[in-house]
Order: sequence, then structure tokens, then C-alpha cells
Amino acid sequence: MLSALLASARFARGSGYGCLLVSSCPRPWCHRGCQSAGEARSNRTEELTRPVFSLTPLRKVEGGRSLAKTGKIRFAFVLLAATFIMLGTALAAEGDRVDARFEIYGFAGFHVLTNRTSVQEIGERYAIAMDLDTRGLASVFVDLTSHSEVHGALARDTLHPDAYRADIRRNSVDRHYAVDYRRDGAVINASASTAPPFSVSAEQIRGTVDQLTAYFILERQLARRSTCSLVVPVFDGSGYYNLRFTDIGREALSSDGYQNFAGPSNVCQVAREDIVVNPDRNEDTYKQGRIWYAQVVSGDRMLPVRMEFDTTFGRVKGYLAELRGRGVTLQLLK
Repeated sequence: MLSALLASARFARGSGYGCLLVSSCPRPWCHRGCQSAGEARSNRTEELTRPVFSLTPLRKVEGGRSLAKTGKIRFAFVLLAATFIMLGTALAAEGDRVDARFEIYGFAGFHVLTNRTSVQEIGERYAIAMDLDTRGLASVFVDLTSHSEVHGALARDTLHPDAYRADIRRNSVDRHYAVDYRRDGAVINASASTAPPFSVSAEQIRGTVDQLTAYFILERQLARRSTCSLVVPVFDGSGYYNLRFTDIGREALSSDGYQNFAGPSNVCQVAREDIVVNPDRNEDTYKQGRIWYAQVVSGDRMLPVRMEFDTTFGRVKGYLAELRGRGVTLQLLK
């Protein structure tokens, strides 16, 4: 609820919601002795204190118009404008958030994994969060839950992550990773709960980013230049490697047995090239794959709609199942 006087508004960082600090001030009357009620209404003057706005003493109002009413009208416009500013800020923040759900299938079409990814852009900042959960029979062999997130700064041609965090639980074993990145390319405060220890020198990993940011860079490049050609060095605590993206070509997708998406796409080859191998083989994921990207939302990104990866468990296929954001709502899974 908004009160009668709005002193200031501060927005919680990255949240899109406003926190209001509200104050009020008295408006004393200067009563004119024993004047009649009519004389008082026609001749009285108000003096307002100035705790919130810078106001000069008000002159007598012609025609007996109440200065209190004038002040209320002016304040109504101020309050209305402030309300629209806050509403616009909240809607802009919400409008720049895209939530996507991907479903992953393995051998013989068994459902093995759900991926939920959220990307939010506010001004020159971005934040990405990803959650992974194994499904069905896959959890019998690998019981996996994972949450990873990163936030950083946006630039036209590149992105600068600030901090990456990941919490992974695989077959009842917990692992935690934390990496901070500086704008000069230095990687600091890297920590990982792995055994045996995985170590690299600070100079080796200078200029690296996390995996979430690496794919975000590719999505933005595809929207601007329609090419996958890109090599991104990645260090996220669990591995140090290059992600090499190359163009396969363009393909018109049609509906299949899993998904009802149809439309043009850019097909990218992705290969993971280890620079320093993590001795913990449980950290192995995919080595190579193909991803189909399409312009399913307006703006500066293309999004994956289908994918194939070669993993230690064989080839898996992924499909964009659901998407919400930027005025678009899609339900694509059959």
C-alpha cells in the first residue's frame, strides 16, 4: 500500500520489486484571528514546511481556492508518476526474464533428465540459473540434482561474469564450486570440494568464463551474426576446457514424435576440448554434440530448441518443452 506521501523509492538489486521508505509531514494552518468563515476562506494563506520537497512560501490564492487542494492535486500527479515508474521498472525486469524447460531422453526414448534454465537481463546486468534433475530409470544408475548460477555484466560483443556458484549432488555425494571473475580477466577465490584435488595456475585460467556464460555468449552471437563459429575457454571449478562451436548449417525443423516445434534453425556443432583433465572422472559430461537454435523470442538471443549429445551413457536427445518470457508462452512437448 502506498501512503499519502512518498519520500523515496529504492529497488532491491536485480529483483524488480520496489522497497518504499515512506514519511509524512504536517501542514500547519495560520489562523486569522476572529475573521468570519467566508473571510477566512477568501483571505487565508498557508505556509508549508519542507521536509520532503523544496517549496517556497505560497501566495494567497485568488478566488478563495484552497492551497491544500492545490497541493493535493500536485501531489496526486507526483504519486501517479511515481507509481507508473515503479510499475514500469517491475514490468521491464519481468519482461527481460526468460524461463525455459528442456526434457532429455536417452536410449529407446527413456526420459532421463529435466533441465530448467532462467535467464534475466536488467540494464547492463545478467543472471542465469540452471537446475538439473534425473528422471525415471536414469536415477537408478545416476541420481543427480544440480543447481548452478552466475551473474555478471553485459556488453555488446562479450560478457563479463562476476561470480559463479554450483551445488551438485550425485549418488549421495555433494560437491560445491565457487569462482569469482574480475574484469581484467583474473579468476579469484576459486574453490571446489573435489577429491582428488583439481588444481590449475591462476595464469592458465585468466580470461576464462563459466559454462553458463559460454552458452549465453553463443546465443547472443547467433542473434547478431547468425554464425556459431566461436571458441570459449571455460573454468568453473570442475574443469578447465575449451568449448568449440562450429557451423553445421541451417535446417528447417518439423514436428516429430516428441515436440511440435516447426521452423528455421541454425545448427551448431559443440565440442569440449579438455585443457587440464579433472582426475575425478565422475565430473565427466559430454564430449561433443549438436544444437539447433531458433529465434523463438524477440531480442538479442537465439535459443536451443533441440540438441543431441554424446555422453558416457550414450547419445541423448533434448527438446525445448516449455518457454515463458518476453511476451511469449510456448508448450512444445507432445
